[in-house]
Amino acid sequence: MLLSRISFAAFLALSVAACGEDKPPQTAASQTGSQPAQTPTATPVATTNSGTDPNAGSIRISDEIRRACGIADDEAYFSFNSSNLRAQDLGPLNKIATCFTTGPLKGKGVRLVGHADPRGPSEYNMMLGHHRADSVGDYLDRRGMEKSKTETTSRGSSDATGSDESGWAKDRRVDVLLGQ
Repeated sequence: MLLSRISFAAFLALSVAACGEDKPPQTAASQTGSQPAQTPTATPVATTNSGTDPNAGSIRISDEIRRACGIADDEAYFSFNSSNLRAQDLGPLNKIATCFTTGPLKGKGVRLVGHADPRGPSEYNMMLGHHRADSVGDYLDRRGMEKSKTETTSRGSSDATGSDESGWAKDRRVDVLLGQ
């Protein structure tokens, strides 16, 4: 009984920490167990971090959405810390919201897939990916997109490829894909 209370307390602490920190604990993640199936339906734009903020993440917008919504290549790249969007990151999201509410993709759905770097426990990374995707989804909802047309999910660190800070920064992202 005491062990289950300690486990619950540890889970709760990780849950709270996931809401406020981008960077999980510096321990190596245990990658055992089954991982969710690969889900992207469109190839996201390759992302690059400017290198000015090694803790920054990014949002990758699929080519299909960028073309339909008139989003330039340089607008598809923007960073955020933890799951909070910054004011300068909102331009591309505003264009997406307009495109899906009154533009060429009106009535279509969007899929937001959150990712994390491989550091920290897999449960933490999965939860952090969900928080990131939900943050983008909540913003799009406030901009008029139908919540029923927005699907959020997480891949956690299952697709992570980084092995140093610059690689981990690319792992911390939300992919914006055309949904059903």
